[in-house]
Amino acid sequence: MKISIVVTQEEHFKFAQEICDTIESSALLRGTGIAKRTPEYIQKKMSNGDAMIALADGKFAGFCYIESWQHGKFVAHSGLIVHPDYRSLGLAKKIKSKVFDYSLKRYPDAKIFGITTGLAVMKINSDLGYKPVPFSELTTDPSFWAGCKTCTNYQILQSKENKMCLCTGMLYDPKEKQKDPPRHPFNEAVLSRLKKIKQALFLNKILSFGFLS
Repeated sequence: MKISIVVTQEEHFKFAQEICDTIESSALLRGTGIAKRTPEYIQKKMSNGDAMIALADGKFAGFCYIESWQHGKFVAHSGLIVHPDYRSLGLAKKIKSKVFDYSLKRYPDAKIFGITTGLAVMKINSDLGYKPVPFSELTTDPSFWAGCKTCTNYQILQSKENKMCLCTGMLYDPKEKQKDPPRHPFNEAVLSRLKKIKQALFLNKILSFGFLS
């Protein structure tokens, strides 16, 4: 089986609905929040060349797209997904690495950032040179945070004035001197424990404000 990862074009529009469905079903399965996107939005990213798709014998295998904020000062990778039929092959890391390298060429002066609750994505980001940072170091563009409105954790984000949520913020600054991997050693046990502590703290906060009533 040969899997190719390429920059998207209009010929890939036909996969937009399947991509959206796969992202949503994966989030439901994991029980995590998600910023939903429409097929039309995905197609716009495809036509602009701001996305990469993995194809296995002509079938959709994986996807990720790029968003830019504050006139290209910040760049984020969103919608990273692998089709269930092609998981456990290391494909997510390959897609992310391709998109990362592509972003450095397309937006050479931008800081690359992301917010995620997934330990697997944190591991990939860490291997690429990202470091965990507070939300204050990420974009202040309100349109980015507005994209979180469809996430199940949006009330938490609002209650903290966009300064904190269940997600972990991670940032890659191309102006920083990078070291050979591991650039920022990833300790899954520590981050998993911190994630559980954060979830417990936010749950208590939610209950105290009556968000779950």
